[in-house]
Amino acid sequence: MTSAEVEPFLTDSLPGIGGRMRTTPEDFQVEERPLYLPCGEGEHLYLRITKRGLSTPDLVKRLSSMLGVKALAIGIAGLKDARAVTTQMVSVQGIQADRMASVPVDEQVLKVDILGRHRNRLRTGHHAGNRFRLVIRDVAAYAAEVVPGILDQLSRRGVPNYFGPQRQGKDGDNYQLGAILLADAKRRDKMSRNKRMWYLNSYQSYLFNRILARRINTIDRVFAGDWAAKSENGACFLVEDAEVEQARADRFEISPTGVLFGSRVSWASGEPGAIEQAVITEAGTTQDALVAAAKVCGFRGERRPLRVPLTELDWSLDGSVLTLSFALPPGAYATSVLREIMKTGEGQEPRG
Repeated sequence: MTSAEVEPFLTDSLPGIGGRMRTTPEDFQVEERPLYLPCGEGEHLYLRITKRGLSTPDLVKRLSSMLGVKALAIGIAGLKDARAVTTQMVSVQGIQADRMASVPVDEQVLKVDILGRHRNRLRTGHHAGNRFRLVIRDVAAYAAEVVPGILDQLSRRGVPNYFGPQRQGKDGDNYQLGAILLADAKRRDKMSRNKRMWYLNSYQSYLFNRILARRINTIDRVFAGDWAAKSENGACFLVEDAEVEQARADRFEISPTGVLFGSRVSWASGEPGAIEQAVITEAGTTQDALVAAAKVCGFRGERRPLRVPLTELDWSLDGSVLTLSFALPPGAYATSVLREIMKTGEGQEPRG
């Protein structure tokens, strides 16, 4: 399977409803949920900003220019898409609250709330997930017949935790350069660390998606040799007795994981390990080669759940317009839900 091919659907037995997304930015609304609130003291001012048609990197550039601070002084918890109305937290180091008057409210920056001061900079992943409200227009006439079944499966079994195609670039081949960089030290050393890591992470994502594609029909099952992740804190443990642990998986207390290769990450064994081995063999590499390259490049790797929970679900169908509301944990893609419902290759947005 190449990155250009469509990953298999969990709800493949049900037809997609098609439709159109993002007719206006208001059709894709995202509210980032804070992991914590500012303590009231410190050099970092925490803000909650609602924006429209403005990406998070562009928001950072705007704040940097208007406030006269370096971009590195601005912290964010997650990236939010430009083609949307999004609310997210931002931290700015070394400014007073009255300076925020220099950031005008306009058609892109809709609202700025000052939350207070904190000792630490806001960092990537420092949020508790996202709440979405999405509108799909011009859906198929049979939508009322299939949407309940699709959402039921996603709610019970979980949403496939694929990485979105934006990681692979416009041509869908970033992973190929990532594979080359692992073995080509001269080419790797000519790049900045951020650029190098972007391509290496693309290769990690590519291999993970291939593993998930092999396990799409068992994303809610654990096997002996799996590394399962606890839903409450993300901690992983080796599954020894699959029958005992399956009851926890059925309650969504744990989920099977796939490998994001690195210098310190644990690989699965048993049947799950055979799948991971088959994927990297088909990619033309080995565990030893990936581990050795990761040591040189300086990344440890991790295990990523094959599924994520779909919570706070609500939906309504008004003629040919479907409105969906739901919550997802950090790092998950709303369009992973949309692709199962629409089955039309709806483009992915930056993860939050």
